[in-house]
Amino acid sequence: MYNKDQINTFQGGVAIGVGIGLLTGVTSTLLMNHYKQKLSADSILQSVKKAFLKEGPIEGSWINFEKQPVCKFAIQTEGYNGGITRLEDNHLVTYEFLADAKTGSVLDIKRIDN
Repeated sequence: MYNKDQINTFQGGVAIGVGIGLLTGVTSTLLMNHYKQKLSADSILQSVKKAFLKEGPIEGSWINFEKQPVCKFAIQTEGYNGGITRLEDNHLVTYEFLADAKTGSVLDIKRIDN
């Protein structure tokens, strides 16, 4: 009914299809896990400090390593709170921020005069 060449071609095609399917599955799983991971508190603090350093030197910085639940309007996530201190017009000024633990985006920032 089928000759040997047709069967070998079919088997080769199936093997290639299965291989490509497995490779695609493994790759997509690794990418999904990479994007689901939350950023560390240190990396978020470094990002915020980098943004503040564009405007001038900073005196100090801190971040709370415990995530806290954040609810802004209908959005619920986890976040880190921290702060940056610097001199402005010879006065020490502190900025407190709240950053999303997943994306590192600053959700809120407040200036606190000392």
